[in-house]
Amino acid sequence: QVQLVESGGGLVQAGGSLRLSCAASGLSFGDYAMGWFRQAPGKEREFVAVIRSVPSTYYADSVKGRFTISRDNAKNTVYLQMNSLKAEDTAVYYCAAASRTYYTGRSYYADTHKYDYWGQGTQVAVSS
Repeated sequence: QVQLVESGGGLVQAGGSLRLSCAASGLSFGDYAMGWFRQAPGKEREFVAVIRSVPSTYYADSVKGRFTISRDNAKNTVYLQMNSLKAEDTAVYYCAAASRTYYTGRSYYADTHKYDYWGQGTQVAVSS
């Protein structure tokens, strides 16, 4: 049984930082691309970042230069370091795992349908 469990969310002031973690179990973690998505109230789920099993990364334009995705295959964990947070970053953040990792290009991994497993999400709130 595959489980993805996010943690690290919370309330932070604008300009602050948070680090999200996603611990995976029940899958061969190193073989999966791991993505972060977010969903704000009343909006669709949107792509934030992805790190492939061959560790290349893609980011949404809105977070590039502020967020960093990384993974520790020994710990089966993917991280999202979020700096210079803005009020518009407020959302529930989800991690997801995609088994087909041989594709390249941000547009492929930005598609929620390309992911096989999802976590339950962690709330991030940024006060302005």
